[in-house]
Amino acid sequence: MNILALDCALKTGYATLINGRIESGVQDFTKRRGESNGLVFMRFNAWLNELAKMAFNDGAAPCDGHKVFDLVAYEQAHHRGGYATEIGVGLATRVQEFAARIGAECMPVHTATLKKFATGSGRAGKSAMCDAFMEIFGYKPVTDDEADAYWLLKYAMSQVGEQEARF
Repeated sequence: MNILALDCALKTGYATLINGRIESGVQDFTKRRGESNGLVFMRFNAWLNELAKMAFNDGAAPCDGHKVFDLVAYEQAHHRGGYATEIGVGLATRVQEFAARIGAECMPVHTATLKKFATGSGRAGKSAMCDAFMEIFGYKPVTDDEADAYWLLKYAMSQVGEQEARF
């Protein structure tokens, strides 16, 4: 099973399980001078499509009917209001659209659920999430966004019974 996990924000953490191999990182969508939120969403969509093309060995676009990911997991956006909510909800809708377009199941995960899975506490902070990441891998994640994406991937794997992976 191929899985994509996303911690959606202007600095989006991602982790993939493709053919038994896990990779993770961070993609920066910080607004450039003069950009609207719409341009951020367009760059996010383009990146998702590129990610899918890279995952599919022959470079075919996901809209060509090729199923690249079986499951797309993402952290649910919080409704705190203002700019962060607008970006978070906007990116989440793009993830849902992307999953529908490639025929993948969509798995939204509540933040407290993810924190409890990773650390044992649903109220864990960013540093605790990163510390838990370090305990498993022996190195510090690039950012807390990458750590969250990794934990989303591990959570999704646990929910679908996918256990074996290599790094």
